[in-house]
Amino acid sequence: MDPFYTALSLYRRRKYEDCASVCSELLEKNPYDQAIWTLKMKALTEQVYVDDIEAEEEGIAEALMDNDTIAQVARPGTSLRTPATAQGGANQGFRPRTQTGRPLSGVVRPATQSSRPGTMEQALRTPRTARTARPITSQSARSIRLGTASMLTEPDGPFIQLSRLNLGKYAAQGTVAKPLFEYIFYHENDIRHAMELAVQATQACQFKDWWWKVQLGKCYFTLGLIRDAEQQFRSALKQHQMVETFLRLARVYIRLDQPLSALDVCKTGLEYFPGEVTLTTEIARLFEGLNNIPTSIKYYRDILKEDSTHIEAIACIGMQHFYTDQPEIALRFYRRLLQMGIYNAELFNNLGLCCFYAQQYDMTLTCFEQALSLATDEAVADVWYNIAHVAIGVGDCNLATQCLRLSLSADSNHAPAYNNLGVLEMRLGHPEQARAFFQAAGSLAPYLFEPHHNYAMLAERMGDLQTSYIVIQKALQAYPSHVSSKELLDKLQKHFAFI
Repeated sequence: MDPFYTALSLYRRRKYEDCASVCSELLEKNPYDQAIWTLKMKALTEQVYVDDIEAEEEGIAEALMDNDTIAQVARPGTSLRTPATAQGGANQGFRPRTQTGRPLSGVVRPATQSSRPGTMEQALRTPRTARTARPITSQSARSIRLGTASMLTEPDGPFIQLSRLNLGKYAAQGTVAKPLFEYIFYHENDIRHAMELAVQATQACQFKDWWWKVQLGKCYFTLGLIRDAEQQFRSALKQHQMVETFLRLARVYIRLDQPLSALDVCKTGLEYFPGEVTLTTEIARLFEGLNNIPTSIKYYRDILKEDSTHIEAIACIGMQHFYTDQPEIALRFYRRLLQMGIYNAELFNNLGLCCFYAQQYDMTLTCFEQALSLATDEAVADVWYNIAHVAIGVGDCNLATQCLRLSLSADSNHAPAYNNLGVLEMRLGHPEQARAFFQAAGSLAPYLFEPHHNYAMLAERMGDLQTSYIVIQKALQAYPSHVSSKELLDKLQKHFAFI
């Protein structure tokens, strides 16, 4: 059999390492065979290819050194970086927040676990105060690590010496330029050379090829040139409408903290591609980030009409049913995920909670035992925290205390566990220990209203009215519509006015 045909067959069957080795043997005999050279480039690229639409991250440098900020204080409902007022009853009393202060979603998505720090000190302190809000490295650094790992497959060094490559020569060859760009961008992760090749190829095709404009926009976006990327994506859309281009343009506006513009882009894309799941998913995520949960759930339901196996939509709808006091319906959605083959600690944790609140007690502990057996270091603290809720529900305060302490041993920065320990200590008549727990929870998660409210109630009972007055105002800043906190504040104001 012809060796080149063998290499093509291996590539089509996704045996990329074998394909690259066959191509290497052929190139030793004829180093100038352009077809084999291109095929090896494509095989090496496929080995390390990642879907960079879903993989972009925003690091400390991008968050703090942002030159695109228009207003320091955005209007309510127009920014993803400031907590929005709850819409449709989806407030903090029904749906808790993550460590970053965002509404809890059904799945963990890229770039949703990192908060946007206001100062350099806050950014550097974050890793020691919140596990899920850690400052993360930028996308370019992540890709560099991927590219470095991929070099292990080349024991004799890199396949192509980019510094000696005549980019202008290959930019004019359409059959070679595109595989070469993907090789440089994904395998070598040399954004500078990739951008130079894209610029020359765009000029060679007289600015008529939309594909090169999208690739140039990708390079600009990776390098942090957000406005230049926006121009390239819009120019590409004028020539040819593609789902990928709409998604990348929407991500540009998300990076610029313009969610309303991102929504307009996605809705425009739906006019060209009705029912496209990826665009509808992006709209649902944006509404969830704006804290408009009912509208977000509406779009997730539209997704399930098009794709009944969409994991993110099933998980988010199930979570919404749980936090609107419908655990039986939520249980059906989570069982569907289990039937689809999802098998992790988070799913069994949610199943255990749904079974408990649906009064299916025979399955509750079984689900939590399975969750503990599958839990990673990051999830085990949440599992013990939820088991403590079950213990509190059945009236076993000793077991609840032990579970909460196990949660803190797994994650010493778990603010809700500190808060619940404070409540249990307050019930047992240990006010000083309860105060310490409430203070720890409030310092770790200032956006949570429960620790501040409980601390204010405790201080008021102990006669420390001034501390109670200060802390209750922090609770109302985190949750302005909390009735009990308002009543306590009115009571304290009347007391001070009487004095």
